[in-house]
Amino acid sequence: MVTSVPASTAKLFYGANGHNNEGGAYDISSTALQLQQLQDLGAKLYRNEVFSQSSATKLATVAQTMAAGGVTVYPVMLMGLDFNSESDAYAAGFALGQQTANSYHYPYYEVTNELETDALTGNVDGVYPSHFDNTKFTHARGVIRGMIAGVKSVDASAKIIMGGGGWLHYAFDQMLASGTQPDGSTGHETVDWDITAWHWYSDMGDITNACGGTGCHNVLAALKQLGKPIWINEFGVRPWYGSDQQVATYLIGSLMMAQFVSLASTYNIQSIQTYELYDDPAGGEGPYGLLKNDGITPKAGYAAFKQFVAANPR
Repeated sequence: MVTSVPASTAKLFYGANGHNNEGGAYDISSTALQLQQLQDLGAKLYRNEVFSQSSATKLATVAQTMAAGGVTVYPVMLMGLDFNSESDAYAAGFALGQQTANSYHYPYYEVTNELETDALTGNVDGVYPSHFDNTKFTHARGVIRGMIAGVKSVDASAKIIMGGGGWLHYAFDQMLASGTQPDGSTGHETVDWDITAWHWYSDMGDITNACGGTGCHNVLAALKQLGKPIWINEFGVRPWYGSDQQVATYLIGSLMMAQFVSLASTYNIQSIQTYELYDDPAGGEGPYGLLKNDGITPKAGYAAFKQFVAANPR
């Protein structure tokens, strides 16, 4: 068992996403090279997925190397909703949480990734409980509760990050915290966590005035009401936004990094993490990276991110 070295949250404001368990450039580039690039960027957090025992074991070796170089890796545990009951979902979540924590004692564990999207009833905003399917919601709650219990059974001091949601889907977290469900029932198991994570991309516009079918909403204000620090642990510019330089300019601009920094004290934003370090290979989600998918060629966003971090120390 390897245990992480705790890091001060005051030094973890800037971070990045990686995919060391999904191949591509992350297999081409050594952990040492990734560490060197993150150090150069000024990124102190490195979010990576786990979904099995083998992926947890692999990430543990990455985390150990990164920790020695001053970068804190933390896992986001991935799981879907294909279960017969909340109890079945809980058992599966518990197993993955336990496997992950047994592989390495991380300071933070994120329970699921955008799972709320799978529980929506359709093309809805997600600001009301009725926007979610009741059965799917209970299965998601089972997965999340199980993951937390599995982690805590091994690592009682672990900090839990509620799996990053996106767009206007904050009613999902509100129901988890209050023990309510989409069908209007109350008195169910409540979920407690330490950090609320959220995702924001260029096509979503202004996070403090995001407009959907239900009107315009201040997402940060809604998240702050949950009473936890906020991590924007995925933010990025859609690759189709424009040229690499236009993408880089938006990334650090008034609706993204500059805004997040300016609002950090107001909404208790403790970390922001760019998506992602390397472009996905062909057939992936797209060229979101600060470097190309050869793992070595920087794009305009790399220099922009590095310069912004240096000019705005946190």
